[in-house]
Amino acid sequence: MSYKILFTSFIILSLSNCTSRKNISSDKTFEVKLDTLTFFDQSRNRKIPVAFYSPKTNQKISGQQVVIFSHGYGANKGGDYFVYSYLTQMLASKGYFTVSIQHELPTDELIPMEGKPQIVRMPFWERGAENILFVLNELKKSRPDLDYKHLTLIGHSNGGDMTALFANKHPSLVYKIIAMDNRRMYLPRTSLPKVYTLRSNDYPADEGVLPSSEEQKKYHITILPTQINHGHMDDKGSDEEKATLKNTILKYIEEQ
Repeated sequence: MSYKILFTSFIILSLSNCTSRKNISSDKTFEVKLDTLTFFDQSRNRKIPVAFYSPKTNQKISGQQVVIFSHGYGANKGGDYFVYSYLTQMLASKGYFTVSIQHELPTDELIPMEGKPQIVRMPFWERGAENILFVLNELKKSRPDLDYKHLTLIGHSNGGDMTALFANKHPSLVYKIIAMDNRRMYLPRTSLPKVYTLRSNDYPADEGVLPSSEEQKKYHITILPTQINHGHMDDKGSDEEKATLKNTILKYIEEQ
């Protein structure tokens, strides 16, 4: 066997094998079940902790879509994949199978703070993209019933850079990306995956990260300025800030 799975708790729901575009109506809300496990990627000798947020229901969800979330940089302290629960729980409550990946381990090197980010941080983004790909492939094995044709990737800050890199490397695997104030990795210039990004009011992106106005029009890319601080896009945000992010992101995911 090419991998080892260490379970904290993981209950596989029995859902239908339907991949239609239609998903749960946003006016219906489910209770949310949290399951956690740690994958082991033998090829890289790496553990990948993962949290699954899923709707608690005995009903089959037709064409249940998948959202994979990547957290912002946490200086290897761990537990970062839980600190966006306002968003991951909301998405699960609306019927989405939501996966949050812990990208940093205590044994990892700290991310470089000096040098050109697009060079010195690229190995860290590459590792994150490999984590996403590994988790996606393992999920396809254990949950073939889910809709992978409409996969949405969401990432904040450094996790948004990983998300952008993944979409650049594997465009055929992703339907939409939503980058929450990524600042370093260039967003894809493409119509598919569909690209959305929410920007903070306090940190600008590096030159070339965001598409030009011409590119936005050509590829139908959405760039939304907000009045939210970069550091308030996780659970530290106010109720008003969280509501803005939740409503906007849900709208983007549901757009046809």
